[in-house]
Amino acid sequence: MGNGKQLILLALLVVTLAGLGYMGWKKFSSVEASATAIAAGSAPTQHPAPDTLRFPADAPQLTFLQIMPVEARPEPLVEPLNARIIYNDNVTARIFSPLAGRVTKISVEPGQQVKTGGELAALDSPDYAQAVADRLKAQADVLHKHQVFERSTLLYEAKGLARKELEAAEADWHQAEAEEARAKARMKNLSASSPNESGQFILRAPISGTVTERQINVGSEVRTDATIPLFVITDPTRLWVQVDLPEQQLNKVEIGRLMTIEVDAYPGEVFRGRVSVIAGALDPVTRRIQVRCEVDDPSRRLKPEMFARAAPIQTENGSLPRVPNAALFTQGLYSFLFVESSPGVLQRRRVVPSSQGSEFTYIKYGLAPGERVVTTGALLLNSELAGNE
Repeated sequence: MGNGKQLILLALLVVTLAGLGYMGWKKFSSVEASATAIAAGSAPTQHPAPDTLRFPADAPQLTFLQIMPVEARPEPLVEPLNARIIYNDNVTARIFSPLAGRVTKISVEPGQQVKTGGELAALDSPDYAQAVADRLKAQADVLHKHQVFERSTLLYEAKGLARKELEAAEADWHQAEAEEARAKARMKNLSASSPNESGQFILRAPISGTVTERQINVGSEVRTDATIPLFVITDPTRLWVQVDLPEQQLNKVEIGRLMTIEVDAYPGEVFRGRVSVIAGALDPVTRRIQVRCEVDDPSRRLKPEMFARAAPIQTENGSLPRVPNAALFTQGLYSFLFVESSPGVLQRRRVVPSSQGSEFTYIKYGLAPGERVVTTGALLLNSELAGNE
């Protein structure tokens, strides 16, 4: 019986020693594999924090990641809406010629500044010659009729003329004055109070601004029934943005509401406009409401007819960090993303989204502007982190 107990104890001792040896071998193998991987520079090592990955500077995994700094943007009330930048008609003049004729000179080019009354073009116009002749004829007629009236007054005082003839002379004088006033008004309407030395009609700028369009050349024939303006003059620092608003979102916009404006020419840059007009009826074809915003652009980078994206914002002064939707991933009920705390060190962080659109998500808690976020490859990092746990 004693020998049986000894055999059992001996067997247990052998099994224990074998188990300890196997565990030691496994530990040694794991350490050796980790050292080999670190030497190769291809595998991350676990940071003391459970949600952090560390990569060497030359790790190939980093080439599959895209990391960008976070920008703070005003939070929109709705998805960005289709919009178009147009001229501000309050500071824009589309210039047509009041007379038919042939262009003999062009004095301005697109992009050039002009002042009110500045010369735009010169036209050889028979209609202008007729207006000048009418003005000169009216002036001469007034002078003649006035002299007749004065002589008639002297004769009437000397009892050499009937009162009826004096009154007729006075009526002729006043009629000549009326005709002169009409001819003078006609010349003023042509922006030419007096004939110029060349005898040609001078087309002048009605307002100060920048010439943005020119549709004529020297030798072009100009008609009074033209549908395309010869010149367009505007203030390029003041523009309108015409927004197509779906009817179900009409309650999100009111007069004075601030809106953000983005264009493809300047990615990542936001311009601001304020709603000034909301149309009184829907377009029956598109089922959209036309909303107009006024935008100030001192840099003159926005151009009429640019396509844009516009969105009303929650508050005028508040802003939230904005990240691409691809930067976020979910685990259970929570949202996470990876933040680069230092080169090669990536931390998984829980965040609380405020609103999410088709492209971007606005973060309410958990992220600050300026932090660097992994925008491409977050799911791969999360799988890597799960494999190390």
